[in-house]
Amino acid sequence: MAKRIFLFLLVNFLVVTTISILLSVFHVQPYLTAYGLDYRQLAFFCLLWGMTGSLISLMMSRAIAKWSYGVQLVPPETSDPTLRSLVDIVHDLSRRAQLPTMPEVGIYNSAELNAFATGPSKSRALVAVSTGLLQRMRTDEMRGALGHEISHVANGDMVTMALLQGIMNAFVMFLSRVIAYAVTIGRDRQSSLGSLAYFLVRFVLEIVLMFLGSIVIAWFSRLREYRADAGGAKLASKEEMIGALEVLRRTLDDVDTSQPALATMKISSKPSGIWKLWSTHPPLEERIARLQSGT
Repeated sequence: MAKRIFLFLLVNFLVVTTISILLSVFHVQPYLTAYGLDYRQLAFFCLLWGMTGSLISLMMSRAIAKWSYGVQLVPPETSDPTLRSLVDIVHDLSRRAQLPTMPEVGIYNSAELNAFATGPSKSRALVAVSTGLLQRMRTDEMRGALGHEISHVANGDMVTMALLQGIMNAFVMFLSRVIAYAVTIGRDRQSSLGSLAYFLVRFVLEIVLMFLGSIVIAWFSRLREYRADAGGAKLASKEEMIGALEVLRRTLDDVDTSQPALATMKISSKPSGIWKLWSTHPPLEERIARLQSGT
C-alpha cells in the first residue's frame, strides 16, 4: 500500500541523486559547452539518466520490499493450514487474472492490516500480507484485499509508475540544470566559484522539484487505486472487495480514536489541507462509495 509507494519513491530519489552526483564528480556533462547549454543534448541526457534511475528502482523493488518488511516467503507446498489457504487464494486470483507466472507469496510480522504487491513485471511479482491481516480478516475479506493486490500486478501498475517516474525524473533534472546554469554559471562564466555554485544550486533544486513532482505521482497512484479496487471486485467479488475496505476503515477509525500512538498505520492516511496532494491512496470512504455505485 502506501509504504510500497513511499519505498519506490525513496529508492528512486536516492538512485537519481547518486547518479547526478557521480556524473558531476566525473564531469559527465556533454550539454555544457563553451557557448552555454546545448538544450537538445541536455534533454537527451536527462531522459536517459532519468529513466535509468527509475528502472533501477523498479528492478530493485521486490528485493527492497522483502528487506524492508522482513518478508518470509511461503513455499507453495506448505502444510500450515492458514498459510496454505493464503497461497491457494493468491494462486486462484492470479489464474483468474491470467498472470503468466504465479507470484511469490510472503508474510511479514506486523500487527497492522496490510497487504502489498510489487515486482518489476507480471512474471516476477511478490504478494505479501501482514500477520495482522491473516489473524483479523475472514477468508472472504482476505480475498477482496488480495484481489486488489493481484489487480495491481495484472494492470502492470509498478511498470507504469516507473515509466511516469522516469519522465518526471527527466523533467526534474532538465529544469534544475537550466535554472542553476542561469543563476550561477550563466551570469559569470569566469568565476572560479561558478562550478561549485552551479552544483549546489542544482542539487537543492533537484530535491525541491522532486518533492513537487511527487504530487503528480501521488495523483496517478490514487487513480490506479480506484482501478485496482474495480479489478479486485472482478477477480473476487464486489461484496468481498467492499468487505475488505470496510474492515480497513473500521480498524483505522479504532486507531484514530483509541490508539493514537498507532496512527501511523499504513492502511490509509487521512491527510488534511494541502497534504492531500501527496496522498497516494484515496480516502477509504470514497473507494467504498465508488464500488457501491459501480462507477
